[in-house]
Amino acid sequence: MKSLTRKEELIMLSILNLKKNAYLVAIADHLSQTTGKKVSLTSVHLPLNRLEKKGLIESKFGEATAVRGGRRKKIYTITKLGFESLEEHKRISDLLWKEYLKYSSFQD
Repeated sequence: MKSLTRKEELIMLSILNLKKNAYLVAIADHLSQTTGKKVSLTSVHLPLNRLEKKGLIESKFGEATAVRGGRRKKIYTITKLGFESLEEHKRISDLLWKEYLKYSSFQD
């Protein structure tokens, strides 16, 4: 399994949520909205590059738009290996959270 940082996990889940609109700015905005914290483009761009190098995501360029001065958006999607890594990450997290939930009632 390819290990994931928490930031990488959140970015990959954002890509899944955004579907065909998963480009850099949209991913950063989605994370900002979801977490309630400002997320910079750089803090998303670097992990996107790492995830692509690991083979967990892939990218392709969308159509050029006049709004972007003729530039094309780089759209990200999750690869099969990426889905497998997310599933394994969730499986492990669920096991760990299960133990936490057993003892969380002691925190009253």
